[in-house]
Amino acid sequence: MGKKVAIVGAGEVGINLVKALNKEDYEIIVIDVNTHKCKRINEKFDVSVIEGDGASQRVLQQIDMESIDFFFALTRIDEVNLVASRMAKKMGANKIISRLRNTEYNHKDAVITPEQFGIDFVAYPEKAAQREIELLIRESSTTEIEEFKDGKITLAGITLSSTSPLLGRTLEKVVEANPYIPHKVVVILRNDNSFIPYKDVKYQINDTIFFLCKSENVKKVQQMAGKPAIDVNSIMILGAGKIGRLLAKSLQNDYNIRLVEKNVGKAWSIKEKLKDILVLTEDGTNIEFLESENVGDLDCFIAATEDEQTNIVSGLLARHLGVKQVIVHISTTDYLQAIRHIGFDAVLSKNIAAVNEVVKFMKSDMIKFISRFEDLDTDCMEIRVKEDSKYIKKRYTIEKIPPNIVLGAILRNDKIEIPNHNSQIYPDDELLLFTKPDFLITAERLFR
Repeated sequence: MGKKVAIVGAGEVGINLVKALNKEDYEIIVIDVNTHKCKRINEKFDVSVIEGDGASQRVLQQIDMESIDFFFALTRIDEVNLVASRMAKKMGANKIISRLRNTEYNHKDAVITPEQFGIDFVAYPEKAAQREIELLIRESSTTEIEEFKDGKITLAGITLSSTSPLLGRTLEKVVEANPYIPHKVVVILRNDNSFIPYKDVKYQINDTIFFLCKSENVKKVQQMAGKPAIDVNSIMILGAGKIGRLLAKSLQNDYNIRLVEKNVGKAWSIKEKLKDILVLTEDGTNIEFLESENVGDLDCFIAATEDEQTNIVSGLLARHLGVKQVIVHISTTDYLQAIRHIGFDAVLSKNIAAVNEVVKFMKSDMIKFISRFEDLDTDCMEIRVKEDSKYIKKRYTIEKIPPNIVLGAILRNDKIEIPNHNSQIYPDDELLLFTKPDFLITAERLFR
């Protein structure tokens, strides 16, 4: 039996974490006070469920806490998460991970800190979503983006349109035709299914291709795929909730920002704090208002209210009016794949962003785990090649790496190489690998 996990909170973050861990060898216990949520978890997954208050000592004592490798406090209420974390630590749980909404706990002069509650890692879902959106703005024309190695390597998801010059060509032919744009295709999302591609796979319309390259080559890859980056200057952010406020504060010095919030109290509060931003008190689903603001001339529209229906409708209106880049945030991750088909440039969820950060922390003590792309069912990890590894001892070549494992990059002496068929792997190289969860152990056994 693998590691034991206890999760307090069966909301969107909790259920997505269960979904991620249930594919692997984890023994999972879920605690939630809501009968409906407990039933939902029971029906969907093979896990143990306890109905009760996760901040109750009586409830937590039903668990052999000393056997718990990872304890997660993931409810929407910070105080519940802090109390549950403290009790779990006192009762013997090994690692404590908590979700917090209030970023004040993270300030350098905070009176109360997560460490005082025994918390080893804090997930801030809104901050995770903010980081993802900022990357998408700075590398427009991508649907998803992730950076590695201090921003030196980028993974860019690009959806191929009917005008893409890649259509009908194989991965191998495109690589041969573009020797000065080193890149690797690490995963393809096609018709809601993701797969690790072979070199003879042909690009198809509406495929979302995840290209890995040096960050300096992202714009070249975008052009190669027929999706050149947009020069973003003007941005409208809909919603002055946590994500909207974080974005406005972070972006205000680099872009011309308009923030739209229909709640008068919230709008005035933002005006007082962010004086360089134009704050408009209006309903973002009012097409007359959007037309009066010449929304069609905007470079980017971000729908980040706390109501996902408002985000979807306003995003559709922005797309109809001609905004170059439309980014929509949703909370209910069950809708994620369906909404992607509507035609937005990017759809993201703070809940999945938080789960990715949590899983990354969990796996950091086993191998240098980099990221989980939950909606792609794909993992990325970094492995240092050992001298007595199977790959080195058997004198394998690149072609001997199993087809379900993509070697994305080789890091040697602070230099980065995007590998081709002539590349060599040596002991002590660091490898950036992409694979499905089932092949993580295979990859580790090959190089360690």
